[in-house]
Amino acid sequence: MGFWQGRRVLVTGHTGFKGSWLCELLLGEGARVSGLALPPEGTPALFDQLGLAARMDHAVVDLRDAAAVAARVAAVAPEVVLHLGAQSLVQRSYRQPVETWATNVLGTVHLLEALRALPRVAVLVVTTDKVYENREWVHGYRETDRLGGHDPYSASKAAAEIAVDSWRKSFGAPGLWLATARAGNVIGGGDWAENRIIPDLARAFAAGLPLEVRNPGATRPFQHVLEPLAGYLRLCENLWTGNPAWQGAFNFGPEPGDLMSVRDLVTQATRTWPGTWTDASDPAAPHEAGRLALTIDKARYDLGWTPHWSIARGLHETIAWYRAVHEGADAAALTRAQIATHRAGQ
Repeated sequence: MGFWQGRRVLVTGHTGFKGSWLCELLLGEGARVSGLALPPEGTPALFDQLGLAARMDHAVVDLRDAAAVAARVAAVAPEVVLHLGAQSLVQRSYRQPVETWATNVLGTVHLLEALRALPRVAVLVVTTDKVYENREWVHGYRETDRLGGHDPYSASKAAAEIAVDSWRKSFGAPGLWLATARAGNVIGGGDWAENRIIPDLARAFAAGLPLEVRNPGATRPFQHVLEPLAGYLRLCENLWTGNPAWQGAFNFGPEPGDLMSVRDLVTQATRTWPGTWTDASDPAAPHEAGRLALTIDKARYDLGWTPHWSIARGLHETIAWYRAVHEGADAAALTRAQIATHRAGQ
């Protein structure tokens, strides 16, 4: 991917799970990677496991601080920006709704406003599959479907989509080229966040405890983290050309036949790392969507992107990563090996 060789790239949220995988990908392609994020949260953190602080231009900046964001953008002068920085946990958004909105909406606006000072930049704002008004449909949501959001996280991400659309129409091309990416539920080694099914499973099985599953009947568009990241990079390459066709929203999710319930996900995971689980459903728990699916026709036919690994393969690679690290394997070596395998089309 010669496009990325020597390219100045700014990744927000680079200290998070998904951002760390993205930075590892970009460094492997020869990009000059800079970051803007809060410090890694918790121990372990994939950012630390990959040793990224010493391998890229790392800076701690709060997206809610407009002046600090503007100063960082000016210092980096990026050609491409991938905006992953966010408060991304649904359960936390119920506890911290104002912080969630401040980070996800105002933080995005602060970044977009700072980027207006650059002569030319391609910007991909990553939101979520949860930006759609959830009607518990059996079919997948399309990019043209109505935005919404029940919980503060989902609603704030939908609002960020509206903000991006406004900046695109008001302050966009020829200097500012904007697209958004709405990805399904990503899984992969190194996600240590709270209240996520795979990290919870890894912690429980490592301790020899049963996994408590709070919503086993929920259906989600699970996919390995390398799938949407490959789509993001391809979209950014196209966005850089200046063709208006690449501006707008793109869904990135699994094939329709790979849609999976949490129950099935956990059951399949135990084939790679044996363990047990219990149904911990709580009728009084805060609302979470029951069924969620994405239609990926636009990315498939316009962008030429399709998922490479099935959910079965992606889940196996994910659980194998956690089990191997628990048994003493090197997390960085495992991550790079999976990137190389995926890149090789294996």
